[in-house]
Amino acid sequence: MRHLQETVSALLRASHPLPVLAVTAVAAGLAAGSGRTNGAVVTVTAAVLAGQLSVGWLNDLVDAERDAKAGRTDKPVASGRLSPSVVRGGVLASASAAVLLSLPSGLPATAAHLGALASAWAYDLGVKAGVLSVLPYAVSFALLPAFVVLGLPGHPWPPAWLVAASALLGCAAHFVNVLPDLTDDTAAGVRGLPHRLGAARSRTVAAGLVLATSVLLVLGPPGTVSRAGMVALPIAALIVGAGLLMGRRSGSRAAFHAVLLVAVIDVLLLLSAGVPTS
Repeated sequence: MRHLQETVSALLRASHPLPVLAVTAVAAGLAAGSGRTNGAVVTVTAAVLAGQLSVGWLNDLVDAERDAKAGRTDKPVASGRLSPSVVRGGVLASASAAVLLSLPSGLPATAAHLGALASAWAYDLGVKAGVLSVLPYAVSFALLPAFVVLGLPGHPWPPAWLVAASALLGCAAHFVNVLPDLTDDTAAGVRGLPHRLGAARSRTVAAGLVLATSVLLVLGPPGTVSRAGMVALPIAALIVGAGLLMGRRSGSRAAFHAVLLVAVIDVLLLLSAGVPTS
């Protein structure tokens, strides 16, 4: 029993639980705001959760050798606390579950979800080490609202502003996710777009991306701007500006924290807007 508990615990750590939970929570909120039935919301949430688990486990599996050389004791596979065969089984099981749980939403929605997952898997399998490292994040995030909306009656497509905002948020997520490990990744031979730009320029790009996302989410929907949007947009601009200004100091993480905070605002705007159809 103890061995089983340790294996489950290690699997959870290897899945990259925070990104998994964040993306799954956003998907659940989008599904709930789209007018889906309660049962459909549960199915969509479970499909996204399964898919994100497969992405997280594949990432740790592929990076195991590099993480081991870097002495990453926090990585269960690299440290030997978790067998690679167990993780491979988890990847296959969760990927299969993601497909099966997507099918009740219909073939167009299933295709969108599989496209998002294929893009994320491609990132794990090598795209993250090249100049196009941001592309899988853009594609996968853009297809998330498409998966939700295409499951509605008539299989409508989400409006362009929502797809674009999701893609920009995904690009920002890539930069924010990579920034803390920029030095270690570079030493290990990973040369994604943030690594090529360097920490300072990457922080600026991430800040611009989350601010552009805010603009699209506030000004993109037809009709008058919501009160929440009128408040959120200047606040986001002030946070980004202050973060970049304070981030000039040596060793400061103000810009990084500012980007994270505005990203949270963007997610809240995304969820509060619901999921309109085109």
